[in-house]
Amino acid sequence: MEKTIYNALIVTLIVLSAIIIFSILLQPSRQDGTAGLFSGGGGSDDLFERHKARGFEAVMQRFTAIMIGLWMLVGFALVILSTK
Repeated sequence: MEKTIYNALIVTLIVLSAIIIFSILLQPSRQDGTAGLFSGGGGSDDLFERHKARGFEAVMQRFTAIMIGLWMLVGFALVILSTK
């Protein structure tokens, strides 16, 4: 029984990982035509600048956060099951 639950959680973790990667790739870029964060073109203000997400961007941010939360819960469940 525990082996079946463990295998189901492993599959769930892999599927959630793929969904998280896909949702991150779908999110719009924040560069706005300026130099990237690590290219040396942006100032330190660019790193801490707050942008209010609206529309599709807000939905994708929430969806990604929820998926990451579920991914963490499944990971913790796997740790607990593997210690038994």
